[in-house]
Amino acid sequence: MPASQRGIAEDQSMTKPFEGNRVGVLMGGASGEREVSLRSGKGVLDSLTRQGYNAVGIDVGADVAERLRAEKVEVAYIALHGKGGEDGSIQGLLETMRIPYTGSGVAASAVAMDKELTKLVFRHRGVPVLEDSYPDRSKKLDLSCAEAIASTGLPAIVKPLSEGSSLGVEIARDERALRDAVRRLVEKFGRAMVERFVSGREITVGVLGCGESLRALPILELVPKNEFYDFEAKYTKGMTELICPARLDAATTERAMKLAVAAHRALGCHGVSRVDFIVAPDGDMFALELNSIPGMTPTSDLPEEIAAEGGSYDSLVLEILSSASLDR
Repeated sequence: MPASQRGIAEDQSMTKPFEGNRVGVLMGGASGEREVSLRSGKGVLDSLTRQGYNAVGIDVGADVAERLRAEKVEVAYIALHGKGGEDGSIQGLLETMRIPYTGSGVAASAVAMDKELTKLVFRHRGVPVLEDSYPDRSKKLDLSCAEAIASTGLPAIVKPLSEGSSLGVEIARDERALRDAVRRLVEKFGRAMVERFVSGREITVGVLGCGESLRALPILELVPKNEFYDFEAKYTKGMTELICPARLDAATTERAMKLAVAAHRALGCHGVSRVDFIVAPDGDMFALELNSIPGMTPTSDLPEEIAAEGGSYDSLVLEILSSASLDR
């Protein structure tokens, strides 16, 4: 495999990225994914320390700018998930402070966090997506839900518009269940989306690298013990069987990898992302969402995929660190 197709840490001729700089691992935050982020951040911090970096963990709060200055952080590794960390907010602060950071920039992060905007871009760029609807809070709930069902049919998936880790996701099999789910999500999260439900094979494809090294990682197939890949299935050990490479034929594998890279580029992502797909029984494939800061916990998908490529958790951390920049 040529160097351009390997993780940076697998090429021993290359120096460690940002070696000698003070690296701040940003984690925690105040979103619903706080605990997951703390686990991701701990894994990254432990890896950097193990590899000889001068690294510090920063639990992000209202005083994050002061903490960054006090710790003399020179480059930021973002291990935040959800609002405030994955939506462009922390990225904008870091740009203002002139601190290079990992992952996507402000605009790409903001769009990727909003499922409606993500799907609008995907449709425009030819990435296939499922039929969807976005209940209008200015209309009566019954009318909004009737319009949603007309667009998506039943059963349908109901999701918060701007949350990750499958927080709040429900399957609605009749009109009453859909109405109740939309009401709950609007009350808790502010906005909701309704999407056609497809029972099929759930796969996820990591995208890693910059420039010539940009590539799709081996495809991970997710076989949850729950009805779908919900929050419990994602973060409870033993609740999901992870199969990598996925059990797909060569043509489907190639298509999924090309679509993942196309989705990454369509949103203007940088360094790393992960695209989730559903493969229907008839072979049709639909992009569900793009995660601009994939999890780095012991049960996360991206470490499984890098292992199938022949890399290690440590090499993955260094390749993501190498994406840190203020110039995207």
